[in-house]
Amino acid sequence: MKPVILIWLQFVLCAGLIGFAGVRLSRYGDAIAAHTGLSGNWVGLILLATVTSLPELVTGLSAVTVAGAPDIALGDVLGSCVFNLSILAMIDILYRRESLYKQVGPGHVVSAGFGVILLAGAGLAVLLGAQGMMPAIGHISIASVLLLGIYLAAMRTLYVTEQRHQVHTEAKERTGITLKTALMGYGMASMLVVGAGIWLPMIGVELARLMGWSNSFVGTLFIAVATSLPELATTWGAVRIGALDMAVGNLLGSNLFDVLILTLDDVAYMKGPIYAQVSLVHAATAITACLMSGIVIVSLASRPTWRVAHMASWSSLALLALYLLNTTIQYLHG
Repeated sequence: MKPVILIWLQFVLCAGLIGFAGVRLSRYGDAIAAHTGLSGNWVGLILLATVTSLPELVTGLSAVTVAGAPDIALGDVLGSCVFNLSILAMIDILYRRESLYKQVGPGHVVSAGFGVILLAGAGLAVLLGAQGMMPAIGHISIASVLLLGIYLAAMRTLYVTEQRHQVHTEAKERTGITLKTALMGYGMASMLVVGAGIWLPMIGVELARLMGWSNSFVGTLFIAVATSLPELATTWGAVRIGALDMAVGNLLGSNLFDVLILTLDDVAYMKGPIYAQVSLVHAATAITACLMSGIVIVSLASRPTWRVAHMASWSSLALLALYLLNTTIQYLHG
């Protein structure tokens, strides 16, 4: 079998394993919400978002330590943020009852707002790092320390906001799965995600070599889509059972955790601050993600009710347009 065909088969298999585990994560996460009394928003934001971002975490750490490919690590994280927001648009198109932004609670505005701050910080770190203008503590960029502080502040603010609104879970009487079964299934699905995430960056490096593409292009598009399959699977699973707040919370929470992963990648990359070792094109992805997050904030605040050509709200179409724009930029660069 030709090496190119073999590497594509490995990529498809790895992506399939991640997607399969992601479907299970949404089911067991909904059951955990029912048994613990947590709101769908909080379960999506913390429980699902953390685990569905494990592929980005494991892939990033593997990329900077084993594969020696920081561009894949950064492209995976920022590309996943852009793809996650495009998932929100796809869900809005497929959810035919009425606008998704009208159905979910207002608390998501806070997480989307912090997403803009973190993504803008990451983009600025790439721009300043390329110019040698970002201070460092040893081999760790000061930007990573600041991103960690902002993430912790975001989690604290979101927790206080959640407690203030006292949102009740959407899943209270929906599940027939016991808490023990849910926790065991959740753990097994998480391990499958981690295993596939370790394998993925090696596939990405070989794919870039065989196809003649740059690591930044492969990381931002192919690896990011593959590691975002849990978000896609869990979000669609949550929508199917009517847990819309869990679905949106998962996507926005994943973006927050994804940016935190940059801090961990920077710590693990021993050759110097990671932002100074990567392509400038990643800043374009970060800016695109900021624009998309801003559109989500406006939509959650204005709660649009009409659809363009009875298909989707203007915001969802704008999100997809920005995703395609970033894809074009990455393709032309890499």
